[in-house]
Amino acid sequence: MPQFRRTDRLNEQLRQEIILLLRDEVRDPRVALATVTAVQTSPELDHAKVYFTTLGDDDERKEVQAGLRSAAPFVRRELGKRLHIRRIPELHFEVDRVHEEAQRIERLLHEALPRAAAPSADGDEPPASDD
Repeated sequence: MPQFRRTDRLNEQLRQEIILLLRDEVRDPRVALATVTAVQTSPELDHAKVYFTTLGDDDERKEVQAGLRSAAPFVRRELGKRLHIRRIPELHFEVDRVHEEAQRIERLLHEALPRAAAPSADGDEPPASDD
């Protein structure tokens, strides 16, 4: 599969500009706790998924996501002023669940591995048998 260097550069530039806009320009207090982790644009550059994380439970995440969605037209308009590209993609804000999934997988691995095979807390290996 070919590498799309231009798209990767654009994704990173969009991410950086969105971070600055959310931090400096957007007045909605709901978006203050959002951290933009990645931007993924469609091949046609007409849509962009903006992944974010935030502290708190699901209700707080939904509140932050609602704030981001309400700020999306403003952010898109400001991106049009800052970036020199023909079309500014429509922004879709989504919760980044990569960290949560990694923790879930790690927890499942710890549950699946037998306790005897794991090294002890002080870092000593279990004694080898003389077979």
